[in-house]
Amino acid sequence: MYTFMNPWKHLTYFQNAEFAQQYLYRLYNELEVVDASEKSYRNAIPFMYYLENGETYFQYSKIIPLTLQPILLFYGLVHLIKACVLTVDPFYPHTTSVLAHGLSTRKKKKQQYLFLEDEVKIQKNGLFSYANSIMFHVKHLEGQKLVMQDLLRQIPELSDTFFTLLGEQTFFTVTQSQQSYVLSKAILDEYHMQPERFREYIMGKVGPILQQVDFNDGQIEFKFSEPHIFKQKELPPFRINIEQKTPCLSTSRHFCSYFNEIMVHYSLLYNLSMIARYETEWWNELMKFSPNYDYVFIKSFLSVSLKKVPYLIAQFLCSKHPFQSNE
Repeated sequence: MYTFMNPWKHLTYFQNAEFAQQYLYRLYNELEVVDASEKSYRNAIPFMYYLENGETYFQYSKIIPLTLQPILLFYGLVHLIKACVLTVDPFYPHTTSVLAHGLSTRKKKKQQYLFLEDEVKIQKNGLFSYANSIMFHVKHLEGQKLVMQDLLRQIPELSDTFFTLLGEQTFFTVTQSQQSYVLSKAILDEYHMQPERFREYIMGKVGPILQQVDFNDGQIEFKFSEPHIFKQKELPPFRINIEQKTPCLSTSRHFCSYFNEIMVHYSLLYNLSMIARYETEWWNELMKFSPNYDYVFIKSFLSVSLKKVPYLIAQFLCSKHPFQSNE
């Protein structure tokens, strides 16, 4: 079972050639890939290099100025996602259309520009749509626009920032009780739902792994087929707060609340990396003078992303491999 501590140590296991080949071979066998052995040998090297390069970008991000962090973090995440894609697509990249970033930014306005109100647009082709589809089975995203504030609301570790600056509660904490999890019924007011509608809604979003939803004593009780499921995988719109080491449920029903958090970080880092490279004047003024809340949210997000992305990637890879850890 994957734990919260030291994700880079877990990712190091996958940077061993024999381990990587055996790992990929087992996954390709499960996918009934023809010549699984050959494909696993061929892909083990790029798989390891993607992870190694991704870690290098992230480690250097710890020591460079904040102005450059988004660029290194974004390209580090790109490499880490490509490693994940190889676990579910032994033929990646089978076409050049999957090599683009898969998002586009709008032209920045020089006056009164606010990062929180900025947006990116999802493209038909590219890594964003492809990874969402093949890793997380989220499809038909072309043309959708993602607003930065909506994306930031999907990161549990930023909930205190939202509450302090904007007075918004973005998550409800979920606590474990024996073999189940409980949540305050106050979430029903946020969702504007009656209990039966909420049960239908949440079970439809999470899937059959959520077996039962009960209402009693001001709480909602969730029973899953696996009692420690939140340590093994993410189940949007549930997320994990790695600072508090607790699962939580988003108060938002925006469609990006159903993205895996890896892709939330990808979208935000993509836009920030583009701003850092091409909106030099605005970016540097923000770093020096902090004229609005943008700086607080951006700095807080980058700090979280530096720690959270390795956890999310390790969680994804380790969920496919049943080794145990004492950490």
